[in-house]
Amino acid sequence: MKDLVLLFALATAAGFTPMAVAAQHHSEVTPVADVTFTLKTAIHEGQLVFIGDAGPIKGQVAPELKVPEGAVVAITVVNGDGAMHDIAVPDFGAQSDQLVGEGSATTIVFRATKAGTFEYLCTIPGHKAAGMFGKLIVGDVVETVSTAVDIAKNPAEVGEPVGDRAPKHINYDLLTTEVEGKLSDGSTYRYWTFNNTVPGPMLRVRQGDSVTINLKNDESSINIHSVDFHAVTGPGGGAAVTQVAPGQTKSFTFKALQPGLYVYHCATPMIAHHISNGMYGMILVEPEGGLAEVDKEYYVMQGELYTAQKHGSRGLQEFSLEKLLDEKPEHLMFNGSMDALTKTFNMTAEVGDTVRMYFGVGGPNLVSSMHLIGEIFDRVYDQASLTSPPLTDVQTTLVAPGGATMVEFKADYPGKYILVDHSLSRLEKGLAGFLTVTGEADAEIFSTSEKIDANSGH
Repeated sequence: MKDLVLLFALATAAGFTPMAVAAQHHSEVTPVADVTFTLKTAIHEGQLVFIGDAGPIKGQVAPELKVPEGAVVAITVVNGDGAMHDIAVPDFGAQSDQLVGEGSATTIVFRATKAGTFEYLCTIPGHKAAGMFGKLIVGDVVETVSTAVDIAKNPAEVGEPVGDRAPKHINYDLLTTEVEGKLSDGSTYRYWTFNNTVPGPMLRVRQGDSVTINLKNDESSINIHSVDFHAVTGPGGGAAVTQVAPGQTKSFTFKALQPGLYVYHCATPMIAHHISNGMYGMILVEPEGGLAEVDKEYYVMQGELYTAQKHGSRGLQEFSLEKLLDEKPEHLMFNGSMDALTKTFNMTAEVGDTVRMYFGVGGPNLVSSMHLIGEIFDRVYDQASLTSPPLTDVQTTLVAPGGATMVEFKADYPGKYILVDHSLSRLEKGLAGFLTVTGEADAEIFSTSEKIDANSGH
């Protein structure tokens, strides 16, 4: 133990290189440091988490760790669940050993050389996504008010059902904007949008309607924009006549000939660049008589961002043409941002509700394997064909870039259901959404029991 203390002291005197020390129990680790914290790994409400295990943070889930600038910081992590874990503070180069076995411990020690808000996390693949991260606040950090706008689209904004009405003429106004928007906590991106959200508004018409689209390019834009509707029969889906300079407006009218759920997007070269930056949305052309009524409807689109900075970087993220051409996105998201369907907006239902999701892929490049963990789609309108018989009892459905689907299901059991692309590595880059179902549990549908290990007491 004296050797450990001496090691820490020498490191501090030498200007300090971050290091980690592993022990069989945290009580054996007493590093020389200005500030010390003890965390414990745990499973809390279905998530993997760090919980404060001593001092003022005891019992807190993902506690904020506050330290003075320049302080030597020691963070000890005790394994409370027996699984493999570690801890790292990447901004200060601190990385622990892997921690295996309940009761084992590891400690990282580093000097907090700069003020700001930083992240501590478990770097085992999947563990951050499962909840193992928190904030390290160094110095007197003054929270600045971000000027970035929230571009995430509310999935509940699906427009008004057409019902059983006759065809008519409808006008829709679309505004193209270029705005710095929130990508995640601490990071932003220069999005290009329709009506300041990603995706743009969901438009809703009836088969046989005459639809006029008025596309204005905001005066503050520095790029030409346009719109291509996959629901349009005409030159470029409208793009040929809507190449709009900043401050100008152009219009066209089309007849909605065929029912379906269709993608629209900007089609100004480089088209993939405009789409990736957020310029996509969907239009629903309902068949004669409209769609059957359901209890809940949600509008979700999957997109990709190609940035020079790695996923998880803070600050303004810059577009990377090289990564776009290589089809290697750093960020994947539902409804525009990392947190759109996990923090910003809540998709909810009650047990017994029928739920309909309008799902599309803006892309521009990746096919989605749409899957709702813990649910089975009762009906899938494959490729958004509303006149074909739906597929039934579907676990996962493919949706192409520039394509869409409509799925329906009954919410049978309460819980938190996670919407994912079942190319599950993409979960680590942001593709997740929550549907929270409340109501009475039916033990015949699902029940759980916990077995006790007589030898271990667990």
